[in-house]
Amino acid sequence: MSGRHEVLLGLLSDGALHSGADLAARLGVSRAAVWKLVGELREREVPVDSHPRRGYRLPRPVELLEPAAIERAATAHGRSLRRGLEVLFETGSTNTYLHDAPPPPPGQPRVVFAELQRAGRGRRGRRWVAPFGSGLTFSIAWTFAETPADLPALGLAIGVAVAEALRSLGLPDVQLKWPNDVVWRGRKLGGLLLQLKAEAGGAASVVAGLGLNVDLPPAARIALGSVDGLEAADLREAFGAAIPSRNALAGVLAGAILTCLEEFEHRGFAEFSRRWAPLDALAGERVRVVQGENFVDGVARGADADGALLLDTDGRTERFYSGDVSLRPIAGPAA
Repeated sequence: MSGRHEVLLGLLSDGALHSGADLAARLGVSRAAVWKLVGELREREVPVDSHPRRGYRLPRPVELLEPAAIERAATAHGRSLRRGLEVLFETGSTNTYLHDAPPPPPGQPRVVFAELQRAGRGRRGRRWVAPFGSGLTFSIAWTFAETPADLPALGLAIGVAVAEALRSLGLPDVQLKWPNDVVWRGRKLGGLLLQLKAEAGGAASVVAGLGLNVDLPPAARIALGSVDGLEAADLREAFGAAIPSRNALAGVLAGAILTCLEEFEHRGFAEFSRRWAPLDALAGERVRVVQGENFVDGVARGADADGALLLDTDGRTERFYSGDVSLRPIAGPAA
């Protein structure tokens, strides 16, 4: 972290009370300058508490993201991120940051994490709420030398990689809700956002973003509310005392997605289809597919070979692609 407000955040990240005098000495500035830097952090929605004549502190300790720690975690699980890894203090959106940049050459992915996102994005233009220190937000830019025939199913394949990575860390109940939600016991842990650039018969580049709830404050849960019939959950609740560190999660998940992209390039969705089916949170359940003002009710029957949702409706099977479609569970017995 290069700016003084970023260095200040590093000093406060332990959650302990730090006097203004001590912070000023360690930063090499005046106490008035410390007060100004605290204001800069608050403008970025970092909750710094002030205690008159005593100092400043964060409401709770926060493990900040560090490239070296992320790399160690990835390497321990058989994957190096070093060449393409970047950790930003703040950005509008990691997906937009990479999507607006030139695509990386094949075999040279970029992995970008952000401590603060001002305009995180979900599917269908939704805002992704991720208060400081409460989640994990990152994106990966990847270029396929040739456009895979089953590219529309890539999001489902990446979902498999994320779910399997979380299970390998000790979270057996994690599942997937078509097309891009990561769920735990019927509630939403996170979501994926894919942006594609493809050329007919040529290369295809993708930016895959993951937002994951790690330790949500109560106000954030209220702000998230219910999306497509799912209430929010976080990894603190799911893992309990055994929750991995943010840096460990970052390294393992980024490594898993990169491995998935390599496998998808060589084998397509067929490799992931059989692994996706047992993770499907809504298989055999009554659901509603919503597109704009229209909706269709039926029973979810998984996904086909190119990632389309299969829906039983009045004795016939209909197929839906993600696009602007949303899927939500509805009450009632399944057929």
